[in-house]
Amino acid sequence: MAAPKKGRGPAGGQGRPGRSLALILIAMVALTGGMFLADQPTPRLGIDLAGGTSITLEAKAEPGQESAINKTNMDTAVQIMERRVNGLGVSEAEVQTQGDRNIIVNIPKGTNSAQAREQVGTTAKLYFRPVLTVAQGTPTPAPSASSTDKASPSAKPSASASDKASSPSAKPTASATTQGRAVTGALKADPTPTPKASTTPKASSTPTASAEEQAAAADLQKKFEALDCSSKASRSKASQGTKATDTVVACEQDGSYKYVLGPAEVDGTDVDSAKAAINQQNGQWIVQMEFTGGGAKKFNKTTGKLAQQQQPQNQFAIALDGEVVSAPSVSQALSANAEISGSFTQQSAEDLANVLSYGALPLSFQEQSVTTVTAALGGEQLRAGLIAGAIGLALVVIYLVAYYRGLAFIALLSLLVSGILTYTIMSLLGPAIGFALNLPAVCGAIVAIGITADSFIVYFERIRDEIREGRTLRPAVERAWPRARRTILVSDFVSFLAAAVLFVVTVGKVQGFAFTLGLTTLLDVVVVFLFTKPVMTLMARTKFFASGHPWSGLDPKRLGAKPPLRRSRRVNAPTDPKEA
Repeated sequence: MAAPKKGRGPAGGQGRPGRSLALILIAMVALTGGMFLADQPTPRLGIDLAGGTSITLEAKAEPGQESAINKTNMDTAVQIMERRVNGLGVSEAEVQTQGDRNIIVNIPKGTNSAQAREQVGTTAKLYFRPVLTVAQGTPTPAPSASSTDKASPSAKPSASASDKASSPSAKPTASATTQGRAVTGALKADPTPTPKASTTPKASSTPTASAEEQAAAADLQKKFEALDCSSKASRSKASQGTKATDTVVACEQDGSYKYVLGPAEVDGTDVDSAKAAINQQNGQWIVQMEFTGGGAKKFNKTTGKLAQQQQPQNQFAIALDGEVVSAPSVSQALSANAEISGSFTQQSAEDLANVLSYGALPLSFQEQSVTTVTAALGGEQLRAGLIAGAIGLALVVIYLVAYYRGLAFIALLSLLVSGILTYTIMSLLGPAIGFALNLPAVCGAIVAIGITADSFIVYFERIRDEIREGRTLRPAVERAWPRARRTILVSDFVSFLAAAVLFVVTVGKVQGFAFTLGLTTLLDVVVVFLFTKPVMTLMARTKFFASGHPWSGLDPKRLGAKPPLRRSRRVNAPTDPKEA
């Protein structure tokens, strides 16, 4: 039987530990360099450590629709709010229900936290409505007895109209029109809408209208004349409590114009996607929309009808949460795409595209309270946690030095490598996936110290068992590895499985604990395989460890080793009594 080659370990490349060490060294350098190149030298902090804003929203049902406030709609609202905030790149935002009607939104302090606050409670109900009437955004003056003001429902239009809304001198200036929005590219833009000569809603022009319809039209006319769009509160309440099938009054977002709008022809659910982009022709920011198959058909039918009308009945209004974002005119039937353009900045275009992309909230929400969360309390808890972690680490080090002596040096180097990998990866995961370090995540990292140390102990004890059996250090290191490897993998698999289950079934900050625990468990396997084992192989070739120095932690006498296996002989009992 051929003797094994001297100095060679078992299969698997363990006889060349330099390769594994070079690989993990390259990984550490690459991660550290990437951390600085990404300008993220520290992990992002959650709201409990960095501070931020806590918003309480209360659900408000439409009149007669109290049953709409239910668990299903509240859960849907939470999911949409989370997607909106994540779409802005805000990390570690928490959105959760409180009771039956409230939603708590915790937004960490960061670049986009202000935009997130504006969007979380935005209902984002989008409707495309035909324009029936448009006028200046201020209340219409009451007509005198001799006036020919066309704002009066009983007055007939004439060429000598003196209505301010239809006067050429009242036409918006160039600076005023920059506040409007228009759909361009697919639509003919109309940034300066021309008020209709008569402000009487179209619904009241039918001579055979019933008494109820006439009364509703009169009420709508009075509401339209009295509407003052200069107030933000008035703009938001103009069409409050109305349905998609109603004829409504609405204000432009900047308050410059007010409208009478017909029933919605297309709504937000017909929009398949929306994104902010730059118009290549003029360099202006726009919002590009794509409709679903059904939405494209409805959009084509609606624009086809509007294209045959006169100004302003050839316009349609894009109304978002009751306010008119755009009121472009139509010159031809359109299909599946549209572009909203106007005085957008990059931020406003991205904000609008964000709320349109993730859909409308099933409920309306009113902001109840906004609280600024300081990082002082979280900072104190973090310091307490770090002190506790330092104490625990010190106790582990004392135990390793006292019990394993020289082997403690290998364990501490492995802990240091694990710490570097964990820190750099957490820093890079901030800009990559929005990971933010919170207090539970810190606890997960501290718990991982014990998991990592446990892997070293398993391997060291296997080596000691082999030495107790009478083997020298180099064979003991290689023979102990397969047995220790199986134990380490099983132990880490159980820890990772527990972390994965915890991450899936929990919400909020507990997920931070589970994520960190799972990450550090995976890194433990990497460190043990690519660092601890190769370093142990190299140390076994040194005189200090191979000779069993009393301070190496591998002294055969101290371990109670048996005589070397090569000197042991099996003595068979004599079978002949005379020989005995």
